Amino acid sequence: MSEPLILGIESSCDETGVAIVRGRELLANEVASSVEQHVRFGGVVPEVASRAHLQAMVPALKRALAAADVDPAELDGVAVTAGPGLMGALVVGLSAAKALATALAKPLYGVNHLVGHVAVDLLDHGELPTPAGALLVSGGHTSLLRVDDIATSVTEVGATIDDAAGEAYDKVARLLGLSYPGGPVIDKLAAEGDPTAIAFPRGLTAQRDLARHRFDFSFSGLKTAVSRWVELRRADGLDVPVADVAASFQEAVCDVLTAKAVDLCEASGLEHFLLGGGVAANSRLRTLLEERLTAVGVELRRPRPGLCTDNGAMIAALGVEVARRGLPPSALDIGADSGLPVTTVLV
Repeated sequence: MSEPLILGIESSCDETGVAIVRGRELLANEVASSVEQHVRFGGVVPEVASRAHLQAMVPALKRALAAADVDPAELDGVAVTAGPGLMGALVVGLSAAKALATALAKPLYGVNHLVGHVAVDLLDHGELPTPAGALLVSGGHTSLLRVDDIATSVTEVGATIDDAAGEAYDKVARLLGLSYPGGPVIDKLAAEGDPTAIAFPRGLTAQRDLARHRFDFSFSGLKTAVSRWVELRRADGLDVPVADVAASFQEAVCDVLTAKAVDLCEASGLEHFLLGGGVAANSRLRTLLEERLTAVGVELRRPRPGLCTDNGAMIAALGVEVARRGLPPSALDIGADSGLPVTTVLV
């Protein structure tokens, strides 16, 4: 039996992604980002993102089919992000996928965006040994997962109780007068600073917090601590050492993320771990997590940086896994779910 040929559509936030995957082979991966349209607002504006998806969807679809040299009739199915994400943005991708699946009389697979961030690693490194742990870090989500089967059994062990890590990066960048998106800017600037210069707090790591939130995250308090430190510095008439603030903030974030990832592996006896999501491209996070997991004998897998941000490849890769297992396709009347739980892999 030949490997499934799946087209994937991703539109959960500000990237319009269309990709084609055959088995574990990525044939095309087209991404149109609307990030430049959001820069002046300092964050993603849902209405702007939705309109950008409408404009970019058909051109991205045509480019993907041309790059893969695939006739639409050859496809074995269409996979699309059904959630979580921005409702208006999700609806655009879901509508396009439904139209394509209907016109071609092909199965429709409405899949989970977060699980897609795990599945995309299969395109780089092949089968994921299970059970495995996963840390997904992005502008909208920060989650610790246990993966027993990529298509049928994913459990959220921990998540942020307030700001996501990427969201905290954006807010701190804005506070320091840096450009949006804040993650890459702070990462680059942190290389010039001292990560030990300022002792910023590590959220939910005190003993009293661990009893209830052992594997959860909180970055709102850290963001506030950075804001207060900068305000006091300026009130005293002193210059703000931006590089040191960036490095110390980033160290606090990465310290908590990696410590809880290691704790999960040791507590659950996991020997394999995956890092995914847009913030997974962060140089300090990648380095520190590898150091700490290696020290306890856990193998770390990381998709290439270009596959960490939102893209159609991750949705197509997850669609392939669903098709391989012969799971029933989604109904054509499924709706977008902005709060889709990670435990629901296929809608």
